Amino acid sequence: MQPLQLGSPNQQVFSDTLLAMAEESRNLLVVTSDSRGSGRLVAFGKRLPDQIVEVGIAEQNLVGVAAGLAAAGKCVYAVSPACFLTARSLEQIKNDVAYSDHPVKLIGISAGVSYGALGTTHHSLHDFAVLQAINNIDIVAPADNFETRRCAGVRHAPQTTYIRLGKKAMHRLHTPDTPFAIGRAIPVRQGSDVAFLATGETVETAVQAADALAERGVSAAVLSIHSIRPFDEEAVLKMAKQVQAIVTVEEHSVLGGLGSRVASLLLQAGVTPRLRIVGIPDEYTWTGSQQDILNTMASRRRVGGDGGRLA
Repeated sequence: MQPLQLGSPNQQVFSDTLLAMAEESRNLLVVTSDSRGSGRLVAFGKRLPDQIVEVGIAEQNLVGVAAGLAAAGKCVYAVSPACFLTARSLEQIKNDVAYSDHPVKLIGISAGVSYGALGTTHHSLHDFAVLQAINNIDIVAPADNFETRRCAGVRHAPQTTYIRLGKKAMHRLHTPDTPFAIGRAIPVRQGSDVAFLATGETVETAVQAADALAERGVSAAVLSIHSIRPFDEEAVLKMAKQVQAIVTVEEHSVLGGLGSRVASLLLQAGVTPRLRIVGIPDEYTWTGSQQDILNTMASRRRVGGDGGRLA
């Protein structure tokens, strides 16, 4: 296998794409809650000061203001740390945006355990779960820079969209001509023994695992599921019928995320390959860097400790 080439952090690619779109359309506005630095929006604010609205550390106001601007016909991107956006502002997301049918783009930055060293308060391991329970919200988590650029362009989507972004630089998984559509999973590796179904930044990890298995004679497929809703049921069912085992991988709680969605689909469809859900276990999370937390989770699985709850 060719080594993966390192790209930029998805948050940087998203902000660069957003700036380019905003320069073409004065109707595009960004609303942020004291997140210009972490959201890589400093350049946007300097270049287009009239197209960015700062509400301060007030995430509920962030969503309410974004909904009002969308109601007035503006194309609005609301940018805030995922842990706060989808917890403090959940009622506003439910009522002001989704229920009221305003096509706000909710951008959850530094998702998963990207803020690892700041502790559990800053971990976003619940966002897939809570947002899947609210109707009328598309939920997407791009894996690399290519997927991020495509997701950033959803400004014409008629419904609310939540886009989940991480902080670290990501390797390039796709070529520029890879077909992309919200709601359609992307095959990254072909395989016939086991399939990794991953979302967001964990797709890169799944590819590395598949390549390592290939060296041991195990044929492993990888499917990038960037869209939790709409969900590509057809692709998942097709893959499940071609392999002996499915492993879902996500930087989210093992409850209510991608793994739960896949398990529910397969069981109800009567398709039952062996299934393992890999994610953050249902227990107090650790404090440390993002990689430290993920390494700790992996080591607990290897020694057969409480990480067995992931099964």
